[in-house]
Amino acid sequence: MRKIIVLSFLSLDGVMQAPGGPDEDTSNGFEYGGWTAPFFHEADEAAGEFMEKQLKPADLLLGRKTFELFASYWPAHTDFWPSINEVTKYAVSTTIDQSDWQNSVFLKSVDDIKKLKDSEGTDIQVHGSGNLVQTLLKHDLVDELWLKIFPVTLGTGKRLFGEGTSPAAFTVTESLITPNGVIFANYKRAGEVKTGTIGV
Repeated sequence: MRKIIVLSFLSLDGVMQAPGGPDEDTSNGFEYGGWTAPFFHEADEAAGEFMEKQLKPADLLLGRKTFELFASYWPAHTDFWPSINEVTKYAVSTTIDQSDWQNSVFLKSVDDIKKLKDSEGTDIQVHGSGNLVQTLLKHDLVDELWLKIFPVTLGTGKRLFGEGTSPAAFTVTESLITPNGVIFANYKRAGEVKTGTIGV
Protein backbone atom coordinates (compact mmCIF):
# COMPACT_ATOMS: atom_id res chain seq x y z
CA MET A 1 0.00 0.00 0.00
CA ARG A 2 1.27 3.47 -0.89
CA LYS A 3 1.34 6.33 1.62
CA ILE A 4 -0.52 9.55 0.87
CA ILE A 5 1.39 12.54 2.22
CA VAL A 6 -0.20 16.00 2.38
CA LEU A 7 2.26 18.90 2.14
CA SER A 8 0.92 22.32 3.06
CA PHE A 9 1.92 25.87 3.91
CA LEU A 10 -0.24 27.07 6.81
CA SER A 11 -0.88 30.31 8.64
CA LEU A 12 -1.27 30.15 12.42
CA ASP A 13 -5.04 30.16 11.95
CA GLY A 14 -4.91 27.25 9.53
CA VAL A 15 -5.23 29.05 6.16
CA MET A 16 -3.58 27.31 3.21
CA GLN A 17 -4.90 29.47 0.35
CA ALA A 18 -2.51 31.08 -2.17
CA PRO A 19 0.77 30.93 -0.24
CA GLY A 20 2.93 31.48 -3.31
CA GLY A 21 1.76 34.66 -5.03
CA PRO A 22 -0.90 37.38 -5.35
CA ASP A 23 -2.61 35.78 -8.37
CA GLU A 24 -2.39 32.16 -7.26
CA ASP A 25 -5.95 31.88 -5.91
CA THR A 26 -8.12 34.96 -5.42
CA SER A 27 -11.38 33.03 -5.03
CA ASN A 28 -13.86 34.37 -2.48
CA GLY A 29 -12.05 37.71 -2.57
CA PHE A 30 -8.85 36.44 -0.92
CA GLU A 31 -6.43 39.39 -0.72
CA TYR A 32 -3.31 37.91 0.87
CA GLY A 33 -1.84 35.78 -1.91
CA GLY A 34 1.89 35.32 -1.46
CA TRP A 35 1.76 35.56 2.33
CA THR A 36 4.71 33.15 2.75
CA ALA A 37 7.13 35.17 0.60
CA PRO A 38 8.50 37.48 3.34
CA PHE A 39 9.63 34.44 5.35
CA PHE A 40 11.82 32.82 2.71
CA HIS A 41 15.49 33.77 2.74
CA GLU A 42 18.21 32.28 0.55
CA ALA A 43 20.59 32.33 3.52
CA ASP A 44 18.39 29.94 5.51
CA GLU A 45 20.28 26.76 4.63
CA ALA A 46 18.47 24.49 7.10
CA ALA A 47 15.06 25.37 5.66
CA GLY A 48 16.40 24.93 2.14
CA GLU A 49 17.69 21.46 2.93
CA PHE A 50 14.38 20.52 4.55
CA MET A 51 12.47 21.67 1.47
CA GLU A 52 14.88 19.91 -0.88
CA LYS A 53 14.26 16.57 0.85
CA GLN A 54 10.52 17.04 0.41
CA LEU A 55 10.92 17.55 -3.34
CA LYS A 56 12.62 14.20 -3.94
CA PRO A 57 10.91 12.08 -6.64
CA ALA A 58 7.39 10.96 -5.69
CA ASP A 59 4.16 10.65 -7.62
CA LEU A 60 1.74 13.55 -7.14
CA LEU A 61 -1.98 13.59 -6.43
CA LEU A 62 -3.55 16.95 -7.26
CA GLY A 63 -6.93 18.61 -7.41
CA ARG A 64 -7.94 20.10 -10.76
CA LYS A 65 -7.10 23.73 -9.95
CA THR A 66 -3.69 22.88 -8.52
CA PHE A 67 -2.97 20.54 -11.43
CA GLU A 68 -3.73 23.28 -13.96
CA LEU A 69 -1.61 25.77 -12.00
CA PHE A 70 1.29 23.32 -11.81
CA ALA A 71 0.97 22.36 -15.49
CA SER A 72 1.24 26.00 -16.54
CA TYR A 73 4.39 26.63 -14.48
CA TRP A 74 6.50 23.64 -13.47
CA PRO A 75 7.34 22.01 -16.85
CA ALA A 76 9.59 25.02 -17.58
CA HIS A 77 11.06 25.29 -14.05
CA THR A 78 12.70 21.93 -13.46
CA ASP A 79 15.84 23.64 -12.15
CA PHE A 80 14.08 23.92 -8.78
CA TRP A 81 12.09 20.66 -8.96
CA PRO A 82 14.10 18.34 -11.26
CA SER A 83 11.80 15.30 -11.05
CA ILE A 84 8.49 17.08 -11.64
CA ASN A 85 8.12 16.13 -15.31
CA GLU A 86 9.15 12.49 -14.87
CA VAL A 87 6.92 11.51 -11.94
CA THR A 88 3.29 10.55 -12.50
CA LYS A 89 0.79 13.34 -11.84
CA TYR A 90 -2.63 12.02 -10.81
CA ALA A 91 -5.24 14.73 -11.23
CA VAL A 92 -8.65 14.30 -9.62
CA SER A 93 -11.29 15.94 -11.81
CA THR A 94 -14.73 15.40 -13.27
CA THR A 95 -14.26 18.13 -15.90
CA ILE A 96 -10.88 17.43 -17.55
CA ASP A 97 -9.37 14.12 -18.67
CA GLN A 98 -6.30 15.02 -20.72
CA SER A 99 -3.24 17.25 -20.66
CA ASP A 100 -0.11 17.94 -22.68
CA TRP A 101 1.95 17.59 -19.50
CA GLN A 102 3.77 14.27 -19.69
CA ASN A 103 2.89 11.44 -17.29
CA SER A 104 -0.51 12.88 -16.36
CA VAL A 105 -3.28 10.48 -15.31
CA PHE A 106 -6.85 11.48 -14.47
CA LEU A 107 -8.98 10.10 -11.64
CA LYS A 108 -12.70 10.67 -11.12
CA SER A 109 -13.64 9.52 -7.63
CA VAL A 110 -12.65 8.55 -4.09
CA ASP A 111 -12.76 4.91 -5.20
CA ASP A 112 -10.14 5.70 -7.85
CA ILE A 113 -7.94 7.26 -5.13
CA LYS A 114 -8.37 4.19 -2.91
CA LYS A 115 -7.31 1.93 -5.80
CA LEU A 116 -4.28 4.13 -6.38
CA LYS A 117 -3.35 3.97 -2.69
CA ASP A 118 -3.61 0.17 -2.78
CA SER A 119 -1.34 -0.09 -5.83
CA GLU A 120 2.43 -0.57 -6.03
CA GLY A 121 4.71 2.45 -6.37
CA THR A 122 6.23 5.42 -4.61
CA ASP A 123 4.67 7.44 -1.84
CA ILE A 124 2.10 9.91 -3.19
CA GLN A 125 2.41 13.61 -2.36
CA VAL A 126 -0.49 16.05 -2.31
CA HIS A 127 0.46 19.72 -2.77
CA GLY A 128 -2.08 22.53 -2.42
CA SER A 129 -5.39 21.05 -3.61
CA GLY A 130 -7.54 22.31 -0.72
CA ASN A 131 -10.80 20.64 -1.76
CA LEU A 132 -9.05 17.35 -2.48
CA VAL A 133 -7.31 17.42 0.91
CA GLN A 134 -10.67 17.94 2.62
CA THR A 135 -11.96 14.84 0.82
CA LEU A 136 -8.90 12.78 1.76
CA LEU A 137 -9.20 13.79 5.42
CA LYS A 138 -12.92 13.05 5.46
CA HIS A 139 -12.28 9.54 4.14
CA ASP A 140 -9.26 8.92 6.42
CA LEU A 141 -6.85 8.50 3.50
CA VAL A 142 -3.98 10.69 4.78
CA ASP A 143 -0.97 8.84 6.20
CA GLU A 144 1.32 11.79 6.83
CA LEU A 145 1.15 15.59 7.08
CA TRP A 146 4.23 17.64 6.17
CA LEU A 147 3.38 21.14 7.36
CA LYS A 148 5.14 24.50 7.16
CA ILE A 149 3.49 26.78 9.74
CA PHE A 150 4.12 30.52 9.37
CA PRO A 151 3.90 33.13 12.16
CA VAL A 152 1.02 35.07 10.65
CA THR A 153 -2.78 35.04 10.96
CA LEU A 154 -4.93 35.78 7.90
CA GLY A 155 -8.45 35.67 9.30
CA THR A 156 -10.00 34.45 6.06
CA GLY A 157 -9.25 31.94 3.33
CA LYS A 158 -9.38 28.22 2.63
CA ARG A 159 -8.27 26.11 5.57
CA LEU A 160 -6.52 22.77 5.72
CA PHE A 161 -8.85 21.24 8.29
CA GLY A 162 -12.59 21.63 7.95
CA GLU A 163 -15.80 20.04 9.15
CA GLY A 164 -15.86 16.33 8.46
CA THR A 165 -12.16 15.63 9.08
CA SER A 166 -11.82 12.12 10.52
CA PRO A 167 -10.53 12.05 14.12
CA ALA A 168 -6.96 10.72 14.13
CA ALA A 169 -3.80 10.85 16.22
CA PHE A 170 -0.42 11.80 14.77
CA THR A 171 3.17 11.79 15.97
CA VAL A 172 6.02 14.11 14.94
CA THR A 173 8.75 12.42 12.89
CA GLU A 174 10.89 15.45 12.00
CA SER A 175 10.82 19.15 12.84
CA LEU A 176 12.68 22.42 12.42
CA ILE A 177 12.13 26.03 13.50
CA THR A 178 13.73 28.61 11.24
CA PRO A 179 15.29 31.84 12.59
CA ASN A 180 12.28 33.82 11.33
CA GLY A 181 9.78 31.59 13.12
CA VAL A 182 8.55 29.16 10.47
CA ILE A 183 7.85 25.71 11.94
CA PHE A 184 8.53 22.73 9.70
CA ALA A 185 6.82 19.67 11.18
CA ASN A 186 6.25 16.24 9.67
CA TYR A 187 3.58 14.06 11.25
CA LYS A 188 2.58 10.43 10.65
CA ARG A 189 -0.59 8.62 11.66
CA ALA A 190 -0.45 7.14 15.15
CA GLY A 191 -3.76 5.34 15.51
CA GLU A 192 -6.97 6.58 17.04
CA VAL A 193 -7.59 9.61 19.25
CA LYS A 194 -7.12 8.78 22.94
CA THR A 195 -8.71 10.72 25.78
CA GLY A 196 -8.20 10.97 29.53
CA THR A 197 -8.30 13.31 32.49
CA ILE A 198 -5.31 15.54 33.25
CA GLY A 199 -3.82 15.03 36.69
CA VAL A 200 -5.43 11.65 37.39
